[in-house]
Amino acid sequence: MDTIQAFSEKVRANVEKVIVGQREAIELLLTALLCEGHVLIEDVPGVGKTMLARALAISLGVTFKRLQCTPDLLPNDVTGVSIYNQQVGRFEFIPGPAFANVLLADEINRATPRTQAALLECMGERQITVDGVTRLLSRPFIVLATQNPVEYEGTFPLPEAQLDRFLLKLKLGYLDPATESQMLVNLRQQHPIETLTSVVDGTSLPELARQVWDVHVDDTVRDYIVRLVNATRGHPDLLLGASPRGSLALYKTSQAWALIHGRDYVLPDDVKKLAPLCLAHRCLVHPESSLRGRTAARIIVELLDSVPLDIGKIE
Repeated sequence: MDTIQAFSEKVRANVEKVIVGQREAIELLLTALLCEGHVLIEDVPGVGKTMLARALAISLGVTFKRLQCTPDLLPNDVTGVSIYNQQVGRFEFIPGPAFANVLLADEINRATPRTQAALLECMGERQITVDGVTRLLSRPFIVLATQNPVEYEGTFPLPEAQLDRFLLKLKLGYLDPATESQMLVNLRQQHPIETLTSVVDGTSLPELARQVWDVHVDDTVRDYIVRLVNATRGHPDLLLGASPRGSLALYKTSQAWALIHGRDYVLPDDVKKLAPLCLAHRCLVHPESSLRGRTAARIIVELLDSVPLDIGKIE
């Protein structure tokens, strides 16, 4: 536990040299890293989504690749391509940017569905199949995808199957005036990202991730997670509730969140904190309810108020 807390504190402090006023977002990214999960960051331009991903990768000291998604991006531009080498008389595989520890898929909703689908296998199975040959991706492997929620012209909304593969969906939000003023001071001469260095060994993440499963989750808390997820499946405003993958995501992120904050046990408050971030993007709101202003995130918050913590053991 102490090892993970120290690891997280070093990374958080280092990233905060570049990204100010976003401590919770940094801790949530660390939570995803410890769960070996992927994160979708949806927010308006200019709030630091891309810079946050870069600072995280540099702090970990792992390989980082940026994929700028556009409508003309092809699947091979993501996974790689086999090219015939005349000198040796055979095809050679040229790896794509997906062969990295941290992959930033910038403005992922601008890529076509065919290209978006190229990410499904590597996000779900951590492997890539090209020309019938399957190649394993090195660990750690995390996809940090960004998208702009206010500009939809020329975009392709992510299908539910791909949204379900993101462990968390975050919003950064605007800085408060005092923090934004401090940001301007920090950027007076040289951008902090230019002098940022690694502070931990990111290749140790798979070993740290195994320790997450040792965090104690009481039967009452586990059953609460199951009841909460099941409540989304029968909600009248939801066309589609959260999947079993959503239950696992909420369970594991609660364990990792507890570790980051120095505990070897999960509290109900951990579940309540993470539920909107784990479940909302996995739910589909009825069109009629959406027209009335209902959102999945708001529905999850209401369920947190209505689903009881303990009503007996689930059979």
